[in-house]
Amino acid sequence: MSELVEIVDSLENKVSKLLHKMELLHQMNSKLKEELELAKEESKLKEDALAEWEEKYNSLKMANTMLGSNTSKTEAKLKINTLIRELDVCIAKLSD
Repeated sequence: MSELVEIVDSLENKVSKLLHKMELLHQMNSKLKEELELAKEESKLKEDALAEWEEKYNSLKMANTMLGSNTSKTEAKLKINTLIRELDVCIAKLSD
C-alpha cells in the first residue's frame, strides 16, 4: 500500500512540475508574441521611411536631370514620356 502512495505522490509531483513548466512556457510564448508584434511594427515603420526616402531621392534625381545634368538625360526623357502617357490616360478617362 505504501508503494501505491509513493507512486501517486510521485505522479502528483511530476504533474505539478509539468503544469508549472507549461505555465512558464505560456508566459514566455506571450512575451515572444509581444516582441514579434513590436518588431513587425518597427519593420513597417522602417519600410515606410525607406519608401519615403526613395521617393525623395527619385524626385531629386529627376529635378537634377531636368536642370540640365548630362548624367541621365535619356532617363529624364523617358520619365517625361511616361508622365505624358499617364496624363493622356487621365484625360481620356475624364472625356468618357
